[in-house]
Amino acid sequence: MTEKINENALLALKIAFTYMPKAIEVTKYEYGDRYENVLEHIETVRETLLENDVDPEEVYGEIDPDNTPNSSY
Repeated sequence: MTEKINENALLALKIAFTYMPKAIEVTKYEYGDRYENVLEHIETVRETLLENDVDPEEVYGEIDPDNTPNSSY
């Protein structure tokens, strides 16, 4: 089992995650040869959120509810 990060660090990670591109937006055209590295970084952040019992898809609504679209399902 991995160790949980403290609340301040978790909040900072959530804020940073809301400004990261979504994986579907990361293309070789936009990011050049580093697109795979960007995708790995996004996945690392997602995994850390999950390890800390945070659903990455819910972070947007928690951090910036006024600019988060309603669910489509």
